Amino acid sequence: MGKLEDGKKILKALGLPPQQQTDIASYTLLALADVGKRVPWASADRRSMKIHAIKEWVGETYGKVYAENTRETFRRQVLHQLEQARVVDRNPDDPTLPVNSPRTHYALTADALAVVRAFGTSAFKAEAEKFGKSHGALLEMYRAARVGQRVAVVLASGKKLTLSPGEHNELQKAIVESFAPVFAPGARLLYLGDTAAKDLHVETGALEALKIPVTKHGKLPDVVLHMPEKGWLLLIEAVTSHGPVSPKRKKELELALKDCSLPRVYVSAFPDRDEYRRHMADIAWETEVWIADSPTHMIHYNGEKFLGPHAPY
Repeated sequence: MGKLEDGKKILKALGLPPQQQTDIASYTLLALADVGKRVPWASADRRSMKIHAIKEWVGETYGKVYAENTRETFRRQVLHQLEQARVVDRNPDDPTLPVNSPRTHYALTADALAVVRAFGTSAFKAEAEKFGKSHGALLEMYRAARVGQRVAVVLASGKKLTLSPGEHNELQKAIVESFAPVFAPGARLLYLGDTAAKDLHVETGALEALKIPVTKHGKLPDVVLHMPEKGWLLLIEAVTSHGPVSPKRKKELELALKDCSLPRVYVSAFPDRDEYRRHMADIAWETEVWIADSPTHMIHYNGEKFLGPHAPY
Protein backbone atom coordinates (compact mmCIF):
# COMPACT_ATOMS: atom_id res chain seq x y z
CA MET A 1 0.00 0.00 0.00
CA GLY A 2 3.06 2.26 -0.22
CA LYS A 3 1.95 4.14 -3.34
CA LEU A 4 -1.48 4.74 -1.85
CA GLU A 5 0.00 6.38 1.25
CA ASP A 6 2.50 8.30 -0.88
CA GLY A 7 -0.39 9.67 -2.91
CA LYS A 8 -2.02 10.98 0.26
CA LYS A 9 1.21 12.73 1.21
CA ILE A 10 1.34 14.39 -2.20
CA LEU A 11 -2.27 15.54 -1.89
CA LYS A 12 -1.48 17.05 1.51
CA ALA A 13 1.58 18.84 0.08
CA LEU A 14 -0.61 20.21 -2.74
CA GLY A 15 -2.85 21.84 -0.13
CA LEU A 16 -5.85 19.51 -0.22
CA PRO A 17 -7.91 19.36 3.01
CA PRO A 18 -8.10 16.12 5.04
CA GLN A 19 -11.40 15.20 3.34
CA GLN A 20 -9.48 14.83 0.08
CA GLN A 21 -6.49 12.98 1.56
CA THR A 22 -8.40 9.72 1.31
CA ASP A 23 -7.96 6.36 -0.40
CA ILE A 24 -10.31 7.27 -3.26
CA ALA A 25 -8.55 10.61 -3.81
CA SER A 26 -5.12 8.98 -3.76
CA TYR A 27 -6.22 6.29 -6.22
CA THR A 28 -7.55 9.04 -8.48
CA LEU A 29 -4.19 10.81 -8.36
CA LEU A 30 -2.39 7.57 -9.15
CA ALA A 31 -4.67 6.89 -12.11
CA LEU A 32 -4.31 10.36 -13.60
CA ALA A 33 -0.52 10.13 -13.17
CA ASP A 34 -0.48 6.55 -14.53
CA VAL A 35 1.63 5.41 -11.57
CA GLY A 36 1.27 1.68 -10.98
CA LYS A 37 2.72 -0.33 -8.11
CA ARG A 38 6.17 -0.57 -9.68
CA VAL A 39 6.20 2.72 -11.59
CA PRO A 40 8.49 5.36 -10.04
CA TRP A 41 6.99 8.74 -9.32
CA ALA A 42 9.56 10.35 -11.60
CA SER A 43 7.89 8.51 -14.51
CA ALA A 44 4.45 9.95 -13.78
CA ASP A 45 2.53 10.96 -16.90
CA ARG A 46 -0.40 13.29 -17.66
CA ARG A 47 -3.41 11.25 -18.82
CA SER A 48 -6.87 12.50 -19.75
CA MET A 49 -9.45 10.13 -18.26
CA LYS A 50 -13.18 9.89 -17.76
CA ILE A 51 -14.42 8.82 -14.33
CA HIS A 52 -15.27 5.33 -15.61
CA ALA A 53 -11.73 4.95 -16.97
CA ILE A 54 -10.29 6.03 -13.60
CA LYS A 55 -12.36 3.40 -11.79
CA GLU A 56 -11.35 0.71 -14.29
CA TRP A 57 -7.65 1.63 -14.01
CA VAL A 58 -7.73 1.47 -10.20
CA GLY A 59 -9.39 -1.95 -10.30
CA GLU A 60 -6.98 -3.37 -12.88
CA THR A 61 -3.81 -1.82 -11.43
CA TYR A 62 -4.38 -1.92 -7.67
CA GLY A 63 -7.20 -4.45 -7.33
CA LYS A 64 -9.48 -1.93 -5.65
CA VAL A 65 -12.90 -2.26 -7.25
CA TYR A 66 -15.36 0.62 -6.96
CA ALA A 67 -19.01 0.01 -7.82
CA GLU A 68 -20.60 1.88 -10.74
CA ASN A 69 -22.73 3.91 -8.32
CA THR A 70 -19.57 5.52 -6.88
CA ARG A 71 -19.16 7.71 -9.99
CA GLU A 72 -20.78 10.65 -8.17
CA THR A 73 -18.46 10.10 -5.21
CA PHE A 74 -15.45 10.43 -7.51
CA ARG A 75 -16.93 13.54 -9.13
CA ARG A 76 -18.29 15.38 -6.09
CA GLN A 77 -15.89 14.38 -3.33
CA VAL A 78 -12.63 14.11 -5.24
CA LEU A 79 -12.43 15.58 -8.74
CA HIS A 80 -14.45 18.70 -7.97
CA GLN A 81 -12.05 19.63 -5.15
CA LEU A 82 -8.96 18.68 -7.15
CA GLU A 83 -10.18 20.96 -9.91
CA GLN A 84 -10.75 23.82 -7.48
CA ALA A 85 -7.26 23.31 -6.06
CA ARG A 86 -5.79 23.42 -9.60
CA VAL A 87 -4.48 19.89 -9.29
CA VAL A 88 -6.58 18.75 -12.25
CA ASP A 89 -8.09 20.35 -15.34
CA ARG A 90 -11.57 19.38 -16.47
CA ASN A 91 -11.93 18.74 -20.20
CA PRO A 92 -8.43 19.98 -21.13
CA ASP A 93 -8.74 18.31 -24.56
CA ASP A 94 -12.04 20.10 -25.30
CA PRO A 95 -12.80 23.03 -22.92
CA THR A 96 -16.05 23.80 -24.81
CA LEU A 97 -17.77 20.64 -23.56
CA PRO A 98 -20.91 21.43 -21.53
CA VAL A 99 -20.98 20.71 -17.81
CA ASN A 100 -23.10 17.58 -18.16
CA SER A 101 -21.33 16.12 -21.19
CA PRO A 102 -20.83 12.33 -21.14
CA ARG A 103 -17.38 13.01 -22.62
CA THR A 104 -16.22 14.94 -19.53
CA HIS A 105 -12.64 14.01 -18.67
CA TYR A 106 -9.88 15.09 -16.28
CA ALA A 107 -6.09 15.41 -16.36
CA LEU A 108 -3.38 16.63 -13.99
CA THR A 109 -2.28 20.21 -14.47
CA ALA A 110 1.30 20.69 -15.60
CA ASP A 111 2.23 22.28 -12.26
CA ALA A 112 0.69 19.46 -10.22
CA LEU A 113 2.51 16.92 -12.40
CA ALA A 114 5.82 18.60 -11.59
CA VAL A 115 5.13 18.11 -7.87
CA VAL A 116 4.12 14.47 -8.40
CA ARG A 117 7.29 13.67 -10.35
CA ALA A 118 9.46 15.24 -7.63
CA PHE A 119 8.03 13.09 -4.83
CA GLY A 120 10.76 11.22 -2.96
CA THR A 121 13.48 13.60 -4.12
CA SER A 122 15.12 16.60 -2.50
CA ALA A 123 13.20 18.84 -4.91
CA PHE A 124 9.75 17.76 -3.67
CA LYS A 125 9.38 20.36 -0.92
CA ALA A 126 10.46 23.21 -3.20
CA GLU A 127 8.09 22.08 -5.99
CA ALA A 128 5.20 21.82 -3.52
CA GLU A 129 5.93 25.29 -2.14
CA LYS A 130 6.15 26.68 -5.66
CA PHE A 131 2.77 25.17 -6.45
CA GLY A 132 1.27 26.67 -3.30
CA LYS A 133 2.62 30.15 -4.01
CA SER A 134 1.32 30.20 -7.57
CA HIS A 135 -2.04 28.63 -6.71
CA GLY A 136 -4.00 31.88 -6.51
CA ALA A 137 -2.66 33.26 -9.78
CA LEU A 138 -3.29 29.98 -11.57
CA LEU A 139 -6.84 29.86 -10.27
CA GLU A 140 -7.57 33.34 -11.56
CA MET A 141 -6.05 32.48 -14.93
CA TYR A 142 -8.18 29.35 -15.09
CA ARG A 143 -11.33 31.29 -14.28
CA ALA A 144 -10.49 33.92 -16.89
CA ALA A 145 -10.00 31.23 -19.52
CA ARG A 146 -13.36 29.71 -18.68
CA VAL A 147 -15.09 33.08 -18.85
CA GLY A 148 -13.57 33.65 -22.28
CA GLN A 149 -15.24 30.47 -23.51
CA ARG A 150 -18.69 31.34 -22.21
CA VAL A 151 -21.63 32.04 -24.51
CA ALA A 152 -22.68 35.70 -24.53
CA VAL A 153 -26.40 36.42 -24.91
CA VAL A 154 -27.79 39.90 -25.51
CA LEU A 155 -31.41 40.47 -24.48
CA ALA A 156 -33.78 42.83 -26.28
CA SER A 157 -33.35 45.28 -23.40
CA GLY A 158 -29.61 45.39 -24.06
CA LYS A 159 -28.80 43.41 -20.93
CA LYS A 160 -26.02 40.88 -21.42
CA LEU A 161 -25.92 37.38 -19.97
CA THR A 162 -23.23 34.72 -20.22
CA LEU A 163 -23.99 31.02 -20.44
CA SER A 164 -21.63 28.12 -19.85
CA PRO A 165 -20.11 26.72 -23.08
CA GLY A 166 -21.86 23.98 -25.02
CA GLU A 167 -24.25 23.21 -27.85
CA HIS A 168 -27.34 23.48 -25.65
CA ASN A 169 -26.59 27.02 -24.57
CA GLU A 170 -25.59 28.02 -28.10
CA LEU A 171 -29.11 27.01 -29.13
CA GLN A 172 -30.62 29.01 -26.26
CA LYS A 173 -28.64 32.02 -27.46
CA ALA A 174 -30.17 31.54 -30.92
CA ILE A 175 -33.67 31.35 -29.41
CA VAL A 176 -33.23 34.66 -27.61
CA GLU A 177 -31.39 36.51 -30.38
CA SER A 178 -32.91 35.00 -33.56
CA PHE A 179 -36.24 33.35 -32.79
CA ALA A 180 -37.68 35.96 -30.44
CA PRO A 181 -37.19 39.08 -32.66
CA VAL A 182 -38.87 37.35 -35.64
CA PHE A 183 -41.68 35.34 -34.07
CA ALA A 184 -42.16 37.05 -30.70
CA PRO A 185 -41.30 40.73 -31.23
CA GLY A 186 -41.63 42.75 -28.06
CA ALA A 187 -41.68 39.63 -25.90
CA ARG A 188 -40.25 39.76 -22.42
CA LEU A 189 -37.82 37.04 -21.35
CA LEU A 190 -39.15 35.65 -18.08
CA TYR A 191 -36.88 32.66 -17.68
CA LEU A 192 -33.65 31.36 -19.20
CA GLY A 193 -31.89 28.31 -17.82
CA ASP A 194 -28.28 27.23 -18.10
CA THR A 195 -26.68 23.79 -18.07
CA ALA A 196 -24.36 24.97 -15.28
CA ALA A 197 -26.67 27.35 -13.40
CA LYS A 198 -30.22 26.13 -13.84
CA ASP A 199 -31.88 29.47 -13.05
CA LEU A 200 -29.63 31.92 -14.89
CA HIS A 201 -32.24 34.59 -15.66
CA VAL A 202 -35.48 34.58 -13.67
CA GLU A 203 -38.04 37.40 -13.58
CA THR A 204 -39.44 36.17 -10.29
CA GLY A 205 -41.94 38.98 -9.77
CA ALA A 206 -43.38 38.71 -13.27
CA LEU A 207 -43.61 34.92 -13.08
CA GLU A 208 -45.39 35.05 -9.74
CA ALA A 209 -47.80 37.72 -11.01
CA LEU A 210 -48.71 35.39 -13.89
CA LYS A 211 -49.04 32.47 -11.43
CA ILE A 212 -46.17 30.58 -12.98
CA PRO A 213 -44.32 28.43 -10.42
CA VAL A 214 -40.66 29.32 -10.01
CA THR A 215 -39.64 27.13 -7.08
CA LYS A 216 -39.77 23.69 -8.66
CA HIS A 217 -36.53 22.95 -10.50
CA GLY A 218 -36.98 21.14 -13.77
CA LYS A 219 -40.62 22.13 -14.23
CA LEU A 220 -40.10 25.15 -16.47
CA PRO A 221 -38.81 24.71 -20.03
CA ASP A 222 -35.46 26.14 -21.11
CA VAL A 223 -36.85 29.49 -22.25
CA VAL A 224 -40.07 31.27 -21.24
CA LEU A 225 -41.25 34.36 -23.14
CA HIS A 226 -44.29 36.54 -22.50
CA MET A 227 -45.93 38.50 -25.33
CA PRO A 228 -47.99 41.11 -23.45
CA GLU A 229 -49.69 42.57 -26.54
CA LYS A 230 -51.15 39.21 -27.53
CA GLY A 231 -51.28 37.83 -24.02
CA TRP A 232 -49.37 34.70 -25.03
CA LEU A 233 -46.91 32.64 -23.04
CA LEU A 234 -44.22 30.95 -25.15
CA LEU A 235 -42.70 27.82 -23.61
CA ILE A 236 -39.60 26.76 -25.53
CA GLU A 237 -37.50 23.62 -25.15
CA ALA A 238 -33.99 23.75 -26.60
CA VAL A 239 -33.47 20.25 -27.95
CA THR A 240 -29.92 18.91 -27.97
CA SER A 241 -29.42 16.17 -25.39
CA HIS A 242 -32.97 16.33 -23.97
CA GLY A 243 -36.23 15.81 -25.82
CA PRO A 244 -38.77 18.14 -27.47
CA VAL A 245 -42.26 19.10 -26.33
CA SER A 246 -43.66 15.58 -26.44
CA PRO A 247 -47.25 14.71 -25.45
CA LYS A 248 -45.93 13.69 -22.02
CA ARG A 249 -43.90 16.89 -21.58
CA LYS A 250 -46.83 19.01 -22.73
CA LYS A 251 -49.10 17.44 -20.13
CA GLU A 252 -46.46 17.96 -17.44
CA LEU A 253 -46.22 21.66 -18.32
CA GLU A 254 -50.00 22.05 -18.44
CA LEU A 255 -50.19 20.60 -14.93
CA ALA A 256 -47.36 22.81 -13.67
CA LEU A 257 -49.06 25.90 -15.17
CA LYS A 258 -52.60 25.02 -14.14
CA ASP A 259 -52.99 28.30 -12.21
CA CYS A 260 -51.76 30.46 -15.10
CA SER A 261 -54.60 31.69 -17.31
CA LEU A 262 -52.45 32.80 -20.27
CA PRO A 263 -52.84 30.93 -23.59
CA ARG A 264 -49.73 28.83 -24.16
CA VAL A 265 -47.58 28.35 -27.26
CA TYR A 266 -45.29 25.34 -27.09
CA VAL A 267 -42.12 25.39 -29.18
CA SER A 268 -39.45 22.73 -29.71
CA ALA A 269 -36.23 24.40 -30.93
CA PHE A 270 -33.51 22.43 -32.73
CA PRO A 271 -30.00 23.44 -33.84
CA ASP A 272 -30.39 21.82 -37.28
CA ARG A 273 -32.57 19.50 -39.36
CA ASP A 274 -30.59 16.40 -38.45
CA GLU A 275 -31.42 16.88 -34.78
CA TYR A 276 -35.04 17.63 -35.70
CA ARG A 277 -35.34 14.39 -37.68
CA ARG A 278 -34.12 12.40 -34.69
CA HIS A 279 -37.03 13.68 -32.59
CA MET A 280 -39.84 14.00 -35.14
CA ALA A 281 -41.84 11.07 -33.79
CA ASP A 282 -41.88 12.51 -30.26
CA ILE A 283 -43.21 15.99 -31.01
CA ALA A 284 -46.73 16.68 -29.73
CA TRP A 285 -49.50 17.93 -31.99
CA GLU A 286 -50.63 21.53 -31.58
CA THR A 287 -47.08 22.65 -30.92
CA GLU A 288 -44.49 24.51 -32.99
CA VAL A 289 -41.00 23.65 -34.26
CA TRP A 290 -38.17 26.10 -34.92
CA ILE A 291 -34.80 25.16 -36.43
CA ALA A 292 -31.90 27.49 -35.78
CA ASP A 293 -30.22 26.99 -39.15
CA SER A 294 -33.45 28.13 -40.87
CA PRO A 295 -34.29 30.95 -38.44
CA THR A 296 -37.05 32.72 -40.43
CA HIS A 297 -39.26 29.64 -40.85
CA MET A 298 -41.32 27.45 -38.55
CA ILE A 299 -42.99 24.06 -38.74
CA HIS A 300 -46.53 23.96 -37.37
CA TYR A 301 -47.76 20.68 -35.94
CA ASN A 302 -51.42 21.29 -36.70
CA GLY A 303 -53.70 21.42 -39.72
CA GLU A 304 -55.78 24.49 -38.96
CA LYS A 305 -53.65 27.47 -38.04
CA PHE A 306 -50.19 28.89 -37.73
CA LEU A 307 -48.31 30.12 -34.70
CA GLY A 308 -50.65 30.65 -31.76
CA PRO A 309 -52.02 29.05 -28.62
CA HIS A 310 -54.34 26.07 -28.60
CA ALA A 311 -56.91 24.85 -26.14
CA PRO A 312 -55.41 22.71 -23.35
CA TYR A 313 -55.98 19.00 -23.17
